[in-house]
Amino acid sequence: MQDEAEVQWKRVRDRYASSVEAQGCCSEGACCTPGYSNEELKGIPEEAVLGLGSGNPVRAAQIREGETVVDLGSGGGIDVFLAARLVGPHGRAIGIDMTPEMVALARRAAARTGAENVEFHLGRIESLPLDDEIADVVVSNCVVNLSPDKPSVFREAFRVLRPGGRLVVSDIVQERDLALTDDDCGCVATALLRRVYVDTVRSAGFAGIEILSDEPWRTGSAGIEASAVTFVARKPAQEANA
Repeated sequence: MQDEAEVQWKRVRDRYASSVEAQGCCSEGACCTPGYSNEELKGIPEEAVLGLGSGNPVRAAQIREGETVVDLGSGGGIDVFLAARLVGPHGRAIGIDMTPEMVALARRAAARTGAENVEFHLGRIESLPLDDEIADVVVSNCVVNLSPDKPSVFREAFRVLRPGGRLVVSDIVQERDLALTDDDCGCVATALLRRVYVDTVRSAGFAGIEILSDEPWRTGSAGIEASAVTFVARKPAQEANA
């Protein structure tokens, strides 16, 4: 299992490292959707906008001033910069990515634009380099599907969230078991079946799972094979007398 996981991590790193040089990856066959309005993109560093998502989890997260937001698989940093604008100077937006080229790109963008409430860390989303219960919101955009250890991703998200915190993820789910070795966007073959995905989130401890958006992502002769979904789930708040 470990060898298979390392192969998958390397495959993802190589794919997304090459997308930095291409300044985007739609032509490289990765997950791509605009997802953002022109208004949202105003003031966002141009180099951070690589078109790698399947939705807009920051918009769905209803982020408030002063909150701490963690982005799993932050890439060029677009969702971190969007969150930073919403949390304001007293909040924090933290990006985690395992691709050194992506982290370097995001850090350069932050330095160039003078963004002071953002930070980017090199690390795997299956083992976050963050303390327990530091975040109010965890977001992710078309990244969890690529992980070879999705249960660990959701357990780590649960760990770093404060009680009552929320997880908002845009991702790809299979609607039937496709058993693919490769695919047209690099994110369907490694995606989970919808019911397995929901069960995995719930097994990590999250409650109140709610699908906020649900769109066809890939269709075949038998109908929809994969969907792009955005969902919210919450880490239960501690009991008042706990």
